Amino acid sequence: MSLSAFQSAISKHLGYRNLCAEYPSTQSQFPLMRAGRKTLIHTRISPRASKLHRIKIPVNAMSQIGKPPCEEGVILNGASASPCSAPSRQWTLVAPILGSSLAFIDGTVVNVALPAIQRGLGATTSDAQWVVESYALFLASLLLVGGVLGDRFGRKRIFMFGTGLFTLASIGCSLSKTVALLIAARAAQGVGAALLVPGSLALISATFPQSERGAAIGTWSAFTGITAAIGPVIGGFLIDHFSWTWAFLINAPIGAVLLAICVTKVPESKGKIQAGSIDVLGAGLATIGLAGLVFAFIESPMRGWTATPIWLATVVGVLALLLFVRVEMRVASPMLPLRLFCERNFAGANILTLLLYAALGGSLFFLPLNLIQVQGYSATAAGAALLPFIAIMFSLSRWAGGLVESLGPRLPLMVGPVIAAGGFAMLALPSVESGYWMAFFPAICVLGLGMSITVAPLTTTVMNAVNKELSGTASGINNAPCRGLLPCWQ
Repeated sequence: MSLSAFQSAISKHLGYRNLCAEYPSTQSQFPLMRAGRKTLIHTRISPRASKLHRIKIPVNAMSQIGKPPCEEGVILNGASASPCSAPSRQWTLVAPILGSSLAFIDGTVVNVALPAIQRGLGATTSDAQWVVESYALFLASLLLVGGVLGDRFGRKRIFMFGTGLFTLASIGCSLSKTVALLIAARAAQGVGAALLVPGSLALISATFPQSERGAAIGTWSAFTGITAAIGPVIGGFLIDHFSWTWAFLINAPIGAVLLAICVTKVPESKGKIQAGSIDVLGAGLATIGLAGLVFAFIESPMRGWTATPIWLATVVGVLALLLFVRVEMRVASPMLPLRLFCERNFAGANILTLLLYAALGGSLFFLPLNLIQVQGYSATAAGAALLPFIAIMFSLSRWAGGLVESLGPRLPLMVGPVIAAGGFAMLALPSVESGYWMAFFPAICVLGLGMSITVAPLTTTVMNAVNKELSGTASGINNAPCRGLLPCWQ
């Protein structure tokens, strides 16, 4: 059977008889990628897409707490690999593992450290929210820009710059004597993470050939999952026995080792990007808009919505976001290609991501505060309380990926969030006298089950909804609600 006849048969089977006639580029883009080990393969023809998609989703990539579902899409569909030696590839894999571990450990340990920070600096609940959200705000706003900067100026260079800024900001956090200084240092951490996170993914994509990328992402996911699991426990131990400052200072030696590896072992690579394609105006408007809304939602419970700073920040935030949409519609290389949201599956999956991870982000903010300040847990015990969540997601990741392959994404995306909602509801039931095993443990297990069922089909839906050329951008867009567009819900 000829290639065109085979495509016609597939199109007819799926109900898209005129696919090849409507999208002539399909014939030249049909060759399928060979699967790396430890991956699932999902094939789909989209009526809006220009080709047949074959997306590979790692089966063990869902083990981190609050880990964005589409980070692997950046790796699997990123830049073409540049020739380099096997030892260089090994060291290049070590660098993203350490870099991602910095971001994951910081994201989980800080929640455990919040009660100690409140005691040590006399911070209010609003201050504690700013400690979390100042980091998330800049990370979410600049995440896509960080990837573009790496493509233009060199992925290793931007990755190292982000690592250095993140490390110095971590030291600044540990030296902060006031809440204001800590919040400022956390904002600098967010800027560093926005350069570090996409750079770590791009380094793997640029170094490993397609045939080896599946194994590389499997290793990366496993090790970052382990660091996400042990990070809160180690951080809690350091907080209990030393000080909350160690929750940030622990990043310093990791960052120093990472920079040394990058300088001596990791090769440089650049992407094919045209001059003038960095959307600085869009990034600035997004940051201003989100900052205004974050300020309004965090400060309004204490000041009231009628207070001048609150309504003024709301107006500025809304206007900035409206201008952001207008700019993205007109600029040649937008940070956020709005045409992607014309694809119903892409838009729906991102709305689900926002709602699901908003609930998860709020839970991860309040649960440690409840365990430590209300239930009387130590920081170490509070850090270990979510280990069942990670263990369930790690152990069920292969099974959940099989559900996507056998049932498709629709049913898991309906059942998984419902189960997760049950877990969130169960977390609201424990009283002051409740024990962990009878009250919190069942809720955490149900939540872990719901998230395990949801993440794999969510990844598949987002990545299959767009062309391969836009998959990295799609991953960044889907990362944004996971990484930082959540403070209004908390």
